[in-house]
Amino acid sequence: MIIREGYYFAGTFALIAIIVNYFINAYAAILPCVLAIYCLYFFRNPKRNIPADENLIVSPADGTVQDIVHIDNDDFVHSPCYKVIIFLSVFDVHVNRAPIAGVIKTQKYVCGRFRPAYKDSVGFENERHLIGIENSRLRVTVTQIAGILARRIVSWVTLDDKLAKGDLYGLIRFGSCTEIVVPDSVDIMVHKGQKVRGGETIIGKIRQ
Repeated sequence: MIIREGYYFAGTFALIAIIVNYFINAYAAILPCVLAIYCLYFFRNPKRNIPADENLIVSPADGTVQDIVHIDNDDFVHSPCYKVIIFLSVFDVHVNRAPIAGVIKTQKYVCGRFRPAYKDSVGFENERHLIGIENSRLRVTVTQIAGILARRIVSWVTLDDKLAKGDLYGLIRFGSCTEIVVPDSVDIMVHKGQKVRGGETIIGKIRQ
């Protein structure tokens, strides 16, 4: 499956390739053809097997775990927390998924810079979009962070929307970072450097 935005970008480059081929030559049309194919690849939305266990928290994004940090407090979670930072390269799937089932109780968009997404300070300096999801058992926040190439954060949800675990809720275009914050009553199940898959890889487990 391809996200709707992907057809727009791929179609635009395909049209450019046709025009260039007609007015110049086929060799000049190779680059826009490659870009059209890449857009279909970038905006892919592969099917994922979402764990049904309510104790399990899944990754909100595909990518590599860049860091796991313990923080004293979070404005939404209101307790000591773990923050898992996931770096998305331009070759990773870029749709974001809900890590738990729940209702969106807070939403915040912050304008900022467009520094490379692997920099430690991007969560504070770069443009970002945060949602807080709550259910009867816990609260989590997920933040989409723009990078040097990611100049558009797309959100398909708003306050009071209900999400099932693994539901798509947004997209970051062309290289970025996603952060998930969970209370420290959750056992973290991933480690730094690990590759994760959105909606499928188990980020944490609620401690019984």
